Amino acid sequence: MAGKPTRTARMPTSPGSACPISPVVDIVFSRWTTPILWTLNEHGRQRFVELERRIATITPKVLTQRLRQLERDGLIVRTYHPEVPPRVEYEISDLGRSLAPLFAHLADWVTTNLDTVEQARHDYDVRAAR
Repeated sequence: MAGKPTRTARMPTSPGSACPISPVVDIVFSRWTTPILWTLNEHGRQRFVELERRIATITPKVLTQRLRQLERDGLIVRTYHPEVPPRVEYEISDLGRSLAPLFAHLADWVTTNLDTVEQARHDYDVRAAR
């Protein structure tokens, strides 16, 4: 059929979902997930305290919750070392690492477009203040 776009892969959508990528957006782009995955991808295996230092604005409670969710989703691996004192390390999984190209594209987009977004926000705010 000429003129119709072909689809090579089809994302499963939930009933009522207008966007087929919503499930991945919910998983990957929640408030703290992206900084955690970015940090683990950039800096490799880390202990809780190291992550907490690198993501300075996150609370220990929220970091614990997000790490558990990311482990559950298969995006990070938690390794417990039964030493005295016990040591726990986190690292990005192969599945999590598969998101690196997406993050790289987004970083490029930010570099190219953030100034334009900031200008649009400024222009909007000036118009709205009138």
